Amino acid sequence: MNILDGKATSIALQEEIAAEVTKVIAAGGKRPHLTAVLIGMDPASRAYVGHKVKACAKAGFESSTIERGKEISQTELLEIVRTLNNDKSVDGFIVQLPLPDHIDATAVIEAIDPRKDVDGFHPLNVGNMSLGLPTFLPATPSGIMTLLKRHGIVTEGMHAVIIGRSDIVGNPMSVLLSRNSEPGNCTVTQCHSRTVDLKSHTLKADILIAAIGKPHFITSDMVKEGAIVIDVGINRISDSTRKSGSRLTGDVDFDNVAQKCSWITPVPGGVGPMTIASLLENTLQASLQNTDGIS
Repeated sequence: MNILDGKATSIALQEEIAAEVTKVIAAGGKRPHLTAVLIGMDPASRAYVGHKVKACAKAGFESSTIERGKEISQTELLEIVRTLNNDKSVDGFIVQLPLPDHIDATAVIEAIDPRKDVDGFHPLNVGNMSLGLPTFLPATPSGIMTLLKRHGIVTEGMHAVIIGRSDIVGNPMSVLLSRNSEPGNCTVTQCHSRTVDLKSHTLKADILIAAIGKPHFITSDMVKEGAIVIDVGINRISDSTRKSGSRLTGDVDFDNVAQKCSWITPVPGGVGPMTIASLLENTLQASLQNTDGIS
């Protein structure tokens, strides 16, 4: 069993990004600027945005955060998006999901300028991804692809099984793994809550990606020997041995599943850090496009 170390890979990638930013600044270019819009007081969202701000500082980016209460109206949020679209100092921005129930998240995503959509969620960017055209890739799937590539894992001809069909992870992951690229060239099966006999599918997986938000859902009897297991889940569960009374865990029963794997991502320290590194990559690209006068 080998660990797909997202933390170490992310640090290396962020150091490369920081070196590129240093070169851009030295040549008289613009310092990349990422803005995060945070609505409400969701602890997970707040922590995640905090990690992004720290990563920006380490990479030499400028960053800013716009915070509003959960009672914000859709009109007010769309006005914030419009302002950021028109702010030439901001290269890319994200509206942190999930949003309050009374907000139409789709309408908010569609209102974002695709050239500043560093989350890669705008329909135009999703379409470009599906067609294999240059675009901003969703950060988590992009991070997973980078993790596979940097660990020298050749995926061609493998059977990839993805559990989850969200637009954030499951759907784009199926597109990227099936593309004619490396990593890629997989035969992809995408499972979800309506899949019959899920175990029969997971046992066929050379690459198994779990993105369902259920702690320890994937057990060892669902995984074949030698599989590569990517755990996207981030779940907080009770743990009386911890001072905080809780700990983070994934969708995979790591201790038991790891014994059967050729490669596996830990939680924390696997996919999460790669998501942030990929977001920085997108923001750097957006900044370079701005410098070139593309946007």
